Amino acid sequence: MSEDGSTLARRQLGKYLRNGREECGLTLHQAAELIERSASALQRIEKGIVAHLREVDLEALCKIYGFDTHHTAAMKGLAAQGNEQSWWHEYGDLIPENFDFFVGLEASAQRLTTYEPELVPGLLQTPAYASALIRCGYPDEGVEEHARRVQLRMRRQTRITRKHHPATLDVILRESVLRGMVGGPRVMATQLRYLAEAGVRPNVRLQILPFSAGFPLGDSVGPFVILEFGTGKQGQVIEPPVVYTEKFTGGLYLAKSATVHRYHQGHESLRRSAMDAEDSRALLRRMAKEYA
Repeated sequence: MSEDGSTLARRQLGKYLRNGREECGLTLHQAAELIERSASALQRIEKGIVAHLREVDLEALCKIYGFDTHHTAAMKGLAAQGNEQSWWHEYGDLIPENFDFFVGLEASAQRLTTYEPELVPGLLQTPAYASALIRCGYPDEGVEEHARRVQLRMRRQTRITRKHHPATLDVILRESVLRGMVGGPRVMATQLRYLAEAGVRPNVRLQILPFSAGFPLGDSVGPFVILEFGTGKQGQVIEPPVVYTEKFTGGLYLAKSATVHRYHQGHESLRRSAMDAEDSRALLRRMAKEYA
């Protein structure tokens, strides 16, 4: 089975279907009987092995599991993406815009390796910083919907802040993240102080790539996240790692091992040119005072 975007789509579709079945209290055999398929066939679907899932089977499973129209549409979008060679998740296209696929991946990741050249990543944003960005992105939304988006972003951060098995976060921020004004000086001061405090956590490593470092990779690099999902009891990889890169109109998921390795190498090259963690915290605190 090739490790491309289509594999990722099928794998995640299978995970959503398995969760739906388990929430209904159905065994593989029981659910398979309801759609007149074998248990082994349904198991292959849940493992993401079936490349061309029949639409009639998918619709039946969504109905049995009680998925609403929105959730069913997202499942159909994943199934369609499973037939493609690469995966551009364009908002509002195959998968509904408000079905955040990335959040599902992020929630199951054990390690996140991130580079951000412009903005503080969502996992480290303060409520005020997140609110300012969301207000710019969705200027016509009502108060309740705006609050819901901010709350979701804050809830994602428990993956990093919880006491029991928190995920590891390895972040490099270009200096432009610190200089780009979001929400005004007071918001920026609070945000930079929060970043300095977050960098002290044992599961968080945060470094600043200063302007003086130039462009270590010989080219401009957009934001990316490498998501790794840990290993099992016998040391085997639970799921292949995934790289997520975001653009204005959507995000690209990359899962080929050679591509993931190249992003790891790129991140290490950026790290060698970045300030160490202690100097990075000192810079953050100094700039927070300047904003304040």
